[in-house]
Amino acid sequence: MMSNVSEARHWRAAQRRARRSVRWEAAREYAAGSLWVLPSVAAVIAVIAGDAISHIVVQPGTFLDAIAFQGTADDARSLLIAVSSTVVTVIALVLGLTVVALQLSSTQFSPRLLRNFLRDRATQVVLSVFIATFVYSAAGLFTVGLQAGARTETYPRLAISVSIVLLFASLGMVVYYADHLVHSIQIDSINLRIERGTRRVIADLPVHQVEEIAPHAPAWATELVAQRSGYVQTIHPELLLPIAAEADVAICLRPRVGQHVVAGTTIGWVWAAGPDLPRPVPARFEEAIDTDVLIGFERTLKQDIAFGIRQQIDIATKALSPAVNDPYTAIQVIDHLTVVCSDLAIRRLGADIRDGPAGRGRVIVPGNTFGDYVLFVTRLLGRYGSGDGDVMLAMLRLLRTCLEVGGHSVDRLSILTQCVDELASDAAGGLRRVNDKERVQAAVEALRARINQAAD
Repeated sequence: MMSNVSEARHWRAAQRRARRSVRWEAAREYAAGSLWVLPSVAAVIAVIAGDAISHIVVQPGTFLDAIAFQGTADDARSLLIAVSSTVVTVIALVLGLTVVALQLSSTQFSPRLLRNFLRDRATQVVLSVFIATFVYSAAGLFTVGLQAGARTETYPRLAISVSIVLLFASLGMVVYYADHLVHSIQIDSINLRIERGTRRVIADLPVHQVEEIAPHAPAWATELVAQRSGYVQTIHPELLLPIAAEADVAICLRPRVGQHVVAGTTIGWVWAAGPDLPRPVPARFEEAIDTDVLIGFERTLKQDIAFGIRQQIDIATKALSPAVNDPYTAIQVIDHLTVVCSDLAIRRLGADIRDGPAGRGRVIVPGNTFGDYVLFVTRLLGRYGSGDGDVMLAMLRLLRTCLEVGGHSVDRLSILTQCVDELASDAAGGLRRVNDKERVQAAVEALRARINQAAD
């Protein structure tokens, strides 16, 4: 009995630690996508550092005396004023360039890329250096050349030297930011950034306890109601499992990560092992879901693989539109999607099912299957790219790569066959040149033969 009590206490303590970790993770995710957090921290550090440096006593004839500012107090105040005004102008310039880059990326590629630019660490560091320089120099005007409200020639010379160093650092950051901005809005850099982010999410997927199809809730299940509206950003079944095990019930969520939920609608179900057992009280489980399922106003790439794929598809479909007419960009996107789909082809995908100790309790989180992802890609790009032979050939190469890396199971071969048939139908209705039709048809037949060979 004492052992069971001790184990329960240990489990609850572990759950509390996990919840704190999840909250900290959510705070980090918010901070990483905000332009104001890192500059604000830099401003506070600049004030503290300025106060500390101003108390350093510079002895004559020492190394610090050699590098300390050599002018008068009036010269120091004039320098600080010049640095502050210059940096303010530079900050306005950088923010203007940032807004132009965001607008360009939003209109030409996809509005869902704005979050990627806000998360750009280089931009946050550059703004932090500028803000730190301004705050450091502006704060120094309260003390340099003044003491108790009266003029004085005594001032922290070393602190003025640091302001000069920060000024040169800011000027260097201007050049660096201009170079970084040009590279960051290149389509190759954007595609690579999305691909890497999506692959990181795939690498973090649960390896075990995954089934293609999630079990359905029985007729005696009790509905659980969502407490807020928004997009499901993250789901942590490991935090829901203790409460399910304690009550010996099964909890099944309805939405997948990335889907939108509305407050007051069904977000999941809870049920006991049999219809004759007492029905669980929903309030307790709704509160747990509200805590352990993060719902926000936007989709994020934390657990949402489909969101990364959606960003790539947005770029490709906009490039294939008559207003842009840039099929090569669409082909580049397909090449990057090939890497992502190859990672998906070698993994078990579907519902994440967690069972409690000794078979008590179960948590079921629905998830996308390999077919959901691949059909999503081929149907959209096949629809918009059916009039370009090179785009259709790139899509067939994507399917061929998935077959080569890990699509030899019966279910996945069936999915690949369906994708090939749909692409062949799109190409037959969209291609106008006989040469393009012949090339695509030859690639379709070759891929069908390889699928049949793999099936045998």
